[in-house]
Amino acid sequence: MKRRTPLLALLLALGGLSAPAWSADLLSVYRQAQARDAGFAAAQAQREAGQEKVVQGRAGLLPNLGLSAHSTWNEVDVRYPGAGVRAEREYNTNGYSLQLTQPLFRWQNWVQYRQGELQSALAEVQFANARQDLILRVAEAYFNVLNAQDALAAVGQLRSAAAEQLEIAKVSFEVGTVTVTDVHEAQSRFDLAVAQEIAAQSELDVRRHALAQIIGEAPAALAPLRSGVELGGPQPAEVDAWVSAAEASSFGVQSQHIAREIAAREVERNRAGHYPTVDLVATHGRTNSGFAQGFNGGSRTDNSTIGVQLNLPLFAGGGVSSREREAAALKLKADADVDGARRAAALAARQAFVGVSSGLAQVKALEAAQVSSLSALEANRLGYEVGVRINIDVLNAQSQLADTRQRLARARYDTLLAQLRLKAAAGTLDDGDIEALNALLDATPR
Repeated sequence: MKRRTPLLALLLALGGLSAPAWSADLLSVYRQAQARDAGFAAAQAQREAGQEKVVQGRAGLLPNLGLSAHSTWNEVDVRYPGAGVRAEREYNTNGYSLQLTQPLFRWQNWVQYRQGELQSALAEVQFANARQDLILRVAEAYFNVLNAQDALAAVGQLRSAAAEQLEIAKVSFEVGTVTVTDVHEAQSRFDLAVAQEIAAQSELDVRRHALAQIIGEAPAALAPLRSGVELGGPQPAEVDAWVSAAEASSFGVQSQHIAREIAAREVERNRAGHYPTVDLVATHGRTNSGFAQGFNGGSRTDNSTIGVQLNLPLFAGGGVSSREREAAALKLKADADVDGARRAAALAARQAFVGVSSGLAQVKALEAAQVSSLSALEANRLGYEVGVRINIDVLNAQSQLADTRQRLARARYDTLLAQLRLKAAAGTLDDGDIEALNALLDATPR
């Protein structure tokens, strides 16, 4: 058994190397992005920070308790020149004071507490918007990689076809059935396809690095769209419904609404600077005095008080009124920001809806064009074989088919992204949409 162990380990290792690699799908990439994306991690930290605003605002309504202490060494020299008397004392004084303050009426503190609640709600909305943004960034990066792979595959097919056509042209030239021009044209198309393949490979590398920036690493392979997948239209199918939803529920509009409420309460908080404040104040203190040089003892004083304290601001150099006017101007700005956010959300919804509608139409048109391009290529190949078509006709047909396939793939990805952007504009994009989109992928091993 001991002699067989290294051999068994080697066989297992070779078996592991030959095992098929499974593609990463969109959902798994999204889960990795949730755990590793730096921007989303920052949004989570910002959310946690925002949740503390309500705690900080509540603190202004709760009692404050403070303790102070002191210790002082005293040297006293008292002289009475007329009586010829001189008294010297050296002693230490120490003590402490405990003070409890409970606000009874501080309107600015109450307004600040309400602002803290709004700021915590704003942090939640901003985090939800960051989650939507992560979904869009992941989907876009994922489909960019797939599109680059499709482009590379199409150019690779074009290069192979050009190489085959070049070989045919060389053989035909040797037997005298074509001219040297046909050979040069075939060589030119082959060289161009090689250059395009190099560029496509570079683009794929760039797209992979862009995806790796979000999830921390580039997967070995990505699950592509299933062959012949059907793309559905937006539901509801009316653009006005999406525009209304965006104007009412988009996270950008929600954020600006909350910001306007915070600004309105800021006006109220600064206006409260003119109001009186009433506090319940309770104190307890103790002072000890120790004597020396002729004094045998010391003294201890205990002092406890409780009462109501009223403060009425009379004049602060105009600063309170100035801050109130500043807050009022910022409230007007917040009103304008709400209107701007509503218009931007409506525009985003319209653009995304048009993107979905036109994308679906383009997909259908390009699917038909792909069938036509493939038929045209077969016809040109047959015509070239019987001598009614020349080499350049076949090369053009090959280029047209490759271009059509690339445009079709891009149209499908753009349509899917437009669907996500449409839901994001309405504030309804969530993890369920990623799961639904992931169901359109082919996760078979590659």
